Amino acid sequence: MYLEIVTPEASLVAGEVESVTVPGVEGEFQMLNNHAPIVSVLQEGKVKFKGNPTIAEAFKNKFTQEDGKWILHINGGTVECNNNRVMVLAD
Repeated sequence: MYLEIVTPEASLVAGEVESVTVPGVEGEFQMLNNHAPIVSVLQEGKVKFKGNPTIAEAFKNKFTQEDGKWILHINGGTVECNNNRVMVLAD
């Protein structure tokens, strides 16, 4: 599936991933290939993804790696998943 993570400053991530986990306001949840369409509000927490998408060079210092997953801390935002495309609009 294709992941994009966008902030007010810039597009941070774009590319193919195996999974995405986000901090929803009702709890953390994961999206995999062929996930049902969803739109959700995100709370402060970690966006985790497995794969090797392109991470904007200027923002690589915002990411860490743990257990083979990339991790980005966010203050909140929204996520939309539809047709194997995940768009995270993060604060």
